[in-house]
Amino acid sequence: MLEGLVKEGSFKWLLGNRNSFDEEFEDMSKPPTARRNWILEFSPIANVVLRRCSRIIGISLDNLRDNFGVEASDSIKNPSRYARNFLEYCCFRALALSTQVNDYIADKKFPRLTYDMMLAWEAPAASSEPFPKLDEERTVGGESFSRIAPSIPLIADVITSDNLFNALTTSTGGRLQFSVYEKYLNGLERATRKFKTQSESSLLSAFRSPKGEKILEVDGTVTTQPVLQHVGTATWPGRLTLTDHALYFEPLKVMSFNKPKAYDLSGDLKQVVKPELIGPWGTRLFDKAVMYKAISLPEPVVMEFPELKGHTRRDYWLAIIREILYAHRFAKKFQFKGVQRDEALSRAVLGILRLQAVQELSHTGSVRNEALLMFNLCDQIPGGDLILETLARMFSSMDLDRTNNSTDGSSRYSISALVMMSNLEDAVGTSSIIPKETRLIVGEMVVGEITALERIVRDSRNSFKKVELAQETVNRVKVEGIDTNLAVMKELLFPVTELVKYLTFLASWDDPMKSLVFCCASTYIISRGWLGYAFALLLLFIAVFMVLTQCCRQGEPVDEVKVTAPQTMNTMEQLLAVKHAISQVEEIIQEGNVVLLKLRALLLSLFPQESLRVAFGLLLTALILASLPSKCIVTLIFLEMFTRYSPQRKVSSERLKRRLREWWFSIPAAPIVLERIKEEKKCK
Repeated sequence: MLEGLVKEGSFKWLLGNRNSFDEEFEDMSKPPTARRNWILEFSPIANVVLRRCSRIIGISLDNLRDNFGVEASDSIKNPSRYARNFLEYCCFRALALSTQVNDYIADKKFPRLTYDMMLAWEAPAASSEPFPKLDEERTVGGESFSRIAPSIPLIADVITSDNLFNALTTSTGGRLQFSVYEKYLNGLERATRKFKTQSESSLLSAFRSPKGEKILEVDGTVTTQPVLQHVGTATWPGRLTLTDHALYFEPLKVMSFNKPKAYDLSGDLKQVVKPELIGPWGTRLFDKAVMYKAISLPEPVVMEFPELKGHTRRDYWLAIIREILYAHRFAKKFQFKGVQRDEALSRAVLGILRLQAVQELSHTGSVRNEALLMFNLCDQIPGGDLILETLARMFSSMDLDRTNNSTDGSSRYSISALVMMSNLEDAVGTSSIIPKETRLIVGEMVVGEITALERIVRDSRNSFKKVELAQETVNRVKVEGIDTNLAVMKELLFPVTELVKYLTFLASWDDPMKSLVFCCASTYIISRGWLGYAFALLLLFIAVFMVLTQCCRQGEPVDEVKVTAPQTMNTMEQLLAVKHAISQVEEIIQEGNVVLLKLRALLLSLFPQESLRVAFGLLLTALILASLPSKCIVTLIFLEMFTRYSPQRKVSSERLKRRLREWWFSIPAAPIVLERIKEEKKCK
């Protein structure tokens, strides 16, 4: 007795309730040669999991290995991957049988079984990191969770498994602890129990019985948290109910509820469900409502979810309503009916149950609801349409009329969401034998391989990470304050401003040698007609610079933009700065109006002499343009603009102007035009 008390640390040994798990714990602590039914090629944790799977399936480990050798292909039986693939084969077959039992999620051993499967998946071979014992301090990574958990549709699915793992590990540094995982499964068990209770009793039975609708969520039953329906200027408190086909609102009477109003989510009514602002007397102040609009309604209906702080309640309802709406749209888009449509709706329902379980965990309040719902997520991420197309092809190829019973020698062990929903509703399925295939399939998972759905989800997730990174960069630039945004813009335009300053420096002739070289080179390029080649060379230089930068700085972080923050101003200084800026804008607009009025007066000849002078100037310019080649005109314009800045510099612009005038008078038509202008002036 004393030896047992010291060894066990408790009086459990007196009760005689030692189970197979306790024996396995003791067996792992023994030397390998003393262990019973031990496969030396596998790690200790993998051996424990394989023994449990063998008992669930009802086949010895030797027979399981023989079946795996017959059913698996040569690539799956590759020695480098044999341990993990055989472990997947046994785990998937055991889970396919375990999930056929009603209320399997309530079994206290089920969390430990699936969690140990994830641990074993991370270290399946004997050469892996040794596990001296099983304890609750060991954690699971995201890759093993995304591989094992989606084989049970109630726990996870392939599309949202990564987001679910992130939601469960927000406070544990990216590793899943058994305590958190167990709480999550307990939350799932409560959500499924609530789902079955709501499906069995409801005041909406007369409305939903013809369609066989399942109630998913009810709100507004507590007087402290009512739901308000707004239609036009009328407002009613009441109870809101969501099923897998429609949304129902029951207005509140004195002691009971009135006849419910139905808002269909399954029909082709061009429904729109979006967040809405609401407030007293029609004001748009509070972001706490959901708007439903359809062609069957004369005006939109707004459902308000009042709460003191935030809008988490509204966000939850918005997400689950959209999930059902998007599931029906998915079924209509690919023309699914019957079992295939029920499979799509079952996946949406299971996603909502998982969301309800996650919301019970206190540390996951910041998780986006849309990230845990499959159809919501596909509507947001890049490549979501490709994911839905792959899912539709998978639905078309699946024989959903058959349940997930399997026999020895069968290579497919199917776990569909529809069968999972049938188990939740205590439905009894019929067994069938599915012909043997070359791949070992369990639900959406394939032993030793990545399915097409997993591949497209992985690609979309990588694209989404790039989009999020780009969006974070944009959000960092979106700072508040005009002065701060001007400072950011000034820093981003720094290379352009420096180039403009350098060109201004060359045009000012502060350094005559540099200015002369630039002027001669530019004039020669323009006169030779090489302006297009120069522009092409500039583009080529930019392209080469970008390629070299990518090659030299591949993988290195980009230098951050360092912005000097402007001086902080008090309220009065900010008002004065705004007033000064407005006055400057007003002056610019006034000057622009003056210029436009002058141009209008010249065009309408309100001042005949000035209008005639401008007309002759335009005529003279037209004659020059008609008699000169285009490259000479561009050269003259460039020289005139370049030299007009400093008429008294070391390089005199007067000499250039004199040469231009001499060249102008050498044109035959020039003296005739000038003589006519002089004669008209004398006549006047």
